[in-house]
Amino acid sequence: MTYPVITVAPDAYTQLEQLGTKAKFWYPYDENQKALFKAGRPGTGENWAEKVCCELARLLGLPHAEYELALWRGTKGVISPSLVPKNCRLILGNELLAWVHKSYEPAAKYKTTQHILRRVIAVLQQQIIGTPTGWVCPPQVSNAVGVFAGYLLLDALVCNQDRHHENWALISNPELGLTLAPTFDHASSLGRNETDETRIKRLNTKDQGYSIESYVAKARSGFFENKSSTKAMGTMEAFRECAKANIAAGQYWLDRLHALKDSDFSAILGEIPDDFISPEARGFANAMLRINRNRLLSLNGTHQT
Repeated sequence: MTYPVITVAPDAYTQLEQLGTKAKFWYPYDENQKALFKAGRPGTGENWAEKVCCELARLLGLPHAEYELALWRGTKGVISPSLVPKNCRLILGNELLAWVHKSYEPAAKYKTTQHILRRVIAVLQQQIIGTPTGWVCPPQVSNAVGVFAGYLLLDALVCNQDRHHENWALISNPELGLTLAPTFDHASSLGRNETDETRIKRLNTKDQGYSIESYVAKARSGFFENKSSTKAMGTMEAFRECAKANIAAGQYWLDRLHALKDSDFSAILGEIPDDFISPEARGFANAMLRINRNRLLSLNGTHQT
């Protein structure tokens, strides 16, 4: 069995956008909801990476955007139903931080050193911000920070290097107030930009500096430790720091990860259709997941494999 590929009608779009090299548009998904079609850039694995991360989030029990592989006018992509309920509004991280910190520059690009993890944690610790609507909150995950720690565990697992200040958000609901949005946009993961030639070389090299272990250790988050930082925090470091703000939640997400097996990773990757992913990309992503799982579980010393 493979994951289905949804065919989007040629004239489905209500507003077609061309953002950089990516085509994306919203279209009516059902009577009450719209969906986003987003085309992966040619020569990358953005489509399969997004789908794999969606399925991993499901296994971990994280509130997440749904993604399905899709085809529109011969172009491969993914579709994702809107996260935002009717009469609600999405407040992206840059807008939120600019509201809290008057000197914050919301238009700054990905590598802005103002995107400090401590700032994000401090905002999400506010009692007025609830956990994602409709998500059953386990006792160990008592607040939005605890949920966010799960998002950062997923980032560390898949080497997501795109958690910039527009890739996390709150939802403003007139009836429920402010809640953390489900995690979304994980296409910059699992070495999806590498060539198959590079993947083969890294998997088979005897040079430790070029090995896949070295490769995953270099993954950077979209967060900085402070404004004078010269580089972003590592994905593993970002999870560890966020987990300190809600220790019970951090342990909960590590326990969820511990319950997963290598066969779970293989099963998800195995269900990606062959015309979306190469055998080399499957093998490389599988190795990344196994290595990162063990790296994460080694953080608490009790769940080493």
